[in-house]
Amino acid sequence: MAVPHKPRAARGAAKDTSAPQAETTATSAPQASAFEQMGAAFRLPGVDFESLKTQWEAQLSKLAGFSPELFQSWLQQSPTAGLKVPGLTPVKQAVEAVSQSVSGDLQSLAALKVDPDTLKTIQSEYLQRATELWNQALTQPEALTVKDRRFAAPEWSQSPASAFTASMYLLNAQTMQRLADSLAGAEKARERVRFAVQQWSAAMSPSNFLALNPEALKKAVETKGESIQHGIQHLLGDIRQGHLSMTDESVFEVGKNVATTPGTVVYENGFFQLIEYTPITAKVHATPFLFVPPCINKYYILDLQPDNSLVRHLLSEGHRVFMVSWVNPDESLAKSTWDDYIEHGVIQAIDVTREITGVEQINALGFCVGGTMLGTALAVLAAKGRKPVASLTLLTSFLDFAHTGILDIFIDEAMVRMREMTMGPDSPQGGGLMKGGDLASTFAFLRPNDLVWNYVVGNYLKGEMPPAFDLLYWNSDSTNLPGPYYAWYLRNTYLENNLIKPGAVTVCGEPLDLRRLDMPTFIYGSREDHIVPWESAYASSQVVTGPRTFVLGASGHIAGVINPPAKKKRSHWVTGSKVKQLPADANTWLASAEEQPGSWWTVWSDWLREHAGPMVAAPKQAGSRKYPAIEAAPGRYVLRKA
Repeated sequence: MAVPHKPRAARGAAKDTSAPQAETTATSAPQASAFEQMGAAFRLPGVDFESLKTQWEAQLSKLAGFSPELFQSWLQQSPTAGLKVPGLTPVKQAVEAVSQSVSGDLQSLAALKVDPDTLKTIQSEYLQRATELWNQALTQPEALTVKDRRFAAPEWSQSPASAFTASMYLLNAQTMQRLADSLAGAEKARERVRFAVQQWSAAMSPSNFLALNPEALKKAVETKGESIQHGIQHLLGDIRQGHLSMTDESVFEVGKNVATTPGTVVYENGFFQLIEYTPITAKVHATPFLFVPPCINKYYILDLQPDNSLVRHLLSEGHRVFMVSWVNPDESLAKSTWDDYIEHGVIQAIDVTREITGVEQINALGFCVGGTMLGTALAVLAAKGRKPVASLTLLTSFLDFAHTGILDIFIDEAMVRMREMTMGPDSPQGGGLMKGGDLASTFAFLRPNDLVWNYVVGNYLKGEMPPAFDLLYWNSDSTNLPGPYYAWYLRNTYLENNLIKPGAVTVCGEPLDLRRLDMPTFIYGSREDHIVPWESAYASSQVVTGPRTFVLGASGHIAGVINPPAKKKRSHWVTGSKVKQLPADANTWLASAEEQPGSWWTVWSDWLREHAGPMVAAPKQAGSRKYPAIEAAPGRYVLRKA
């Protein structure tokens, strides 16, 4: 069933940062109880907060797992502080991650400094603005306005104390950001400081503290404490499931209302199942199509619901479509390597697809890490004299890891070596698992206001259930990775960028040379992608050597890709009509690119049609004599939880 709801609007601005003053505000006035502070801050005449406290504690004591200590923490600090909840300790996780990454770069951090004149300017402007805010709070408190989505609710402006607290927090945050941006020194060390400031700033927002959030307090009073009860229920539920709920997960079920396109599993081994989808047109293109999704996520991001399914779109265009559904690794795959996934995963999927359809060449698409793996596999096959792919599509994928964006701050020799020693081939057990929840948490904290604290406030402080949203359900359905695979990937891509160095690495017994990728290639990047910066997606155009087409879409890593034409949303950019070949520099390309309304899917469909061959009668059944049907799609592998 289609679920038209959108996720709750994020309440954070991209450049918000915090300051120590915000934490001081949240924990000051020890002589007054948390409830007295709440009453004073929100100015609710006639409301006896101590009496409410007694009533609420009586209600909450009925909850399994409730304790007075949990409630006190809830009132006086962020509801996730001090709780060992996977994915719900952002400051601790961020600081620990940066600390690990910084371990080999302490000298660079120590060398960071701010120009004295710049520092004086920042200090002077801070004091001037702080004085203005204080005077305004004393003389015209009703005029205090806060321009930030986290403080957009009218309760923030109706309470002068809350408006002043939010205003000072934003001033402190902006000042900390300016100081971080003004640091002189090694760029990687500067990025790490900026990231740490971002994490502290997002965590210290007064909106994250019940005692300082007038919107949450008003709801608690109006509902006679039910919102707090629901919030703690949500928190305890997330503790049990091990991750923060970004959507109402009870609404969705894989195979029932997501991943519903009819198909059949026609092959499986220890690494993946191969799904052949049922054609929906009487005739299909002679050249079949294979999707290689990232093994870091479940495949059904490409087949969420009928109205936003890229799989269904291809079927409607008359393509015969196959999909790799990666298994969610358990201990049985804990020693699996990058070579294993290339040989027994991608290459095997290509060969089985060709054998079932009886063709020499297929068309193939790799998404995100799936694109990196597909490019690697095709280079291995080319080294063996095989060219089984007629055209290649790369969606938000790296081949060249020279510029990896914010993720680069986590990667250095010490961090990679630590992974190799703890879960890689050099570990005592010869392997291990990188837990899916840890990976998902890392990606969430790249956008903490949108993907973490927005839900902490709504789910826990206000006791709301987030709306049903298929994309966020998929995002929460995390997968593990084998340690040796993960360690090899970190070292040879993010750390050393070996894939684009001819002969630098050997995969499946063959020296790797991506220049062998000489088939027609369609490359897509998303303009606001924080995982694969669009400039790095564009860089693949300088790695492959065949005819190349590049298209840039609006929005981010996922939302930019999943943009069906019928929605008539966003826009995309194509190469300028007067440009004869793609320039080496991405921004040079953008300067002459032409913006077009709507989805990039239509451009890709036209391009793919040129490489899909003539139309032939659609097969009457899935698989072949050698590869008979195993089970109906979506298959067992996608149902396995991390």
